[in-house]
Amino acid sequence: MTEADPYGLVARPTRIRLRKAEKILDVDFDDGSSFSFPAELLRVESPSAEVQGHGPDQKRTVAGRRHVGIMKVEPVGNYAISIMFDDLHDTGIYSWQFLYQLGIDMETRWSAYLAELEAQGLSRDP
Repeated sequence: MTEADPYGLVARPTRIRLRKAEKILDVDFDDGSSFSFPAELLRVESPSAEVQGHGPDQKRTVAGRRHVGIMKVEPVGNYAISIMFDDLHDTGIYSWQFLYQLGIDMETRWSAYLAELEAQGLSRDP
């Protein structure tokens, strides 16, 4: 399974559903892939400059977001969504390509996040 075809087109969502109480964003793609993203993962992996920095070695480890929720999800054109979290973080555009790749790499990124928290002496708890 690849994130893009030879023409640069990425899988597109066929359904996006926010489960506020569970703090989960479900995204189904037109290639049959489905991902259930925990709000905490979406928050700590935000594509914003605040989290990702402006280069590969500038990514910030965001601690204390175990209980973060999603207040709203809004479309950005035909290519992305924006997410407003209840900690008031609302920057970063979650493109279809970003969400798809995050879904594929979810376990790896989650493990790396937990390892980075531990290495820095940080916690998921506020």
